[in-house]
Amino acid sequence: MTSPEDALGFLHDRRVIVFGAGYVGGAVARAAFAGGARVVALTRNSTKAAALRALGVKALVADLADGDWHAQVPMEAGDLVLNCVSSGGGGEAGYEHSYAAGMRSVLAWHQAAPLELAASSHLVYTSSTSVYPAADGQRVDESSTTEGGNPLPGILLKTEERVRAWRGAHTILRLAGIYGPDRHYLLNQLRDSESDGRVAGQAETHLNLIHRDDIVAAVFATWAQRETTAGQVYNLADDGAAPKGEVIAWLAAHLDRSAPEFTGQPAGGRRRMTPDRVIANDRFKAATGWRPHYPTFREGYAAILGA
Repeated sequence: MTSPEDALGFLHDRRVIVFGAGYVGGAVARAAFAGGARVVALTRNSTKAAALRALGVKALVADLADGDWHAQVPMEAGDLVLNCVSSGGGGEAGYEHSYAAGMRSVLAWHQAAPLELAASSHLVYTSSTSVYPAADGQRVDESSTTEGGNPLPGILLKTEERVRAWRGAHTILRLAGIYGPDRHYLLNQLRDSESDGRVAGQAETHLNLIHRDDIVAAVFATWAQRETTAGQVYNLADDGAAPKGEVIAWLAAHLDRSAPEFTGQPAGGRRRMTPDRVIANDRFKAATGWRPHYPTFREGYAAILGA
């Protein structure tokens, strides 16, 4: 089992730069700071920035796609850099601005630094398993076909291509569905179903999830093993991939209520159904020794529910 604490010795007195210090990035920033790293964090949210500053983190409020922050974050030797910015909504335009334009801005900042400093850095970029079109219960690994023709996955893939222009080490982590403390979409969906006893989606569709804390541990494992992970793309998911009907039934039982029926339709605000596939995490586990602390939804949601 790998946890954020396992990497704290490795992080001591290193400089960690987090672009997008939101749900995942904020957790990385806090854990890295607790481990003795000198942390610089960039976020659009002034409240989150204030909370990080209260801990002692240097937190800047800025839009990653703009260049105003460049002069405030000079590069240092051996910088460990994370870009885990989110789209912040806004559909295709939000994706283009946050992901593609944001990465272009990061590259401009990086390319302005002396080569010896740039080459010693290691960038981890968090992409998404939504780049894969596979469905029908297929097993998906890093060699699977990607979905460049669809607008939103296409923007993610374009951003991944920009990551490959990084002059130091770079690693791409394609994340499955993120959940954890204060972020539990399925629980909210179940609670919202109390009025009519129905939830969106299909019972047989496999859910691919990854707990926030396991992402944090994976980022640290990636940085700690630069020689192995540099230049690689990895899927990051837990070991579960259970059908949604199984997950909802388990949650309903732990909330002492009846399991709802499924509508067979996408959730509100979503363009399409979640594809039925199983995301393989074997490659990252073999490369780094990382193992999820929450290997299935049961462990993760038990912690959230205090079960």
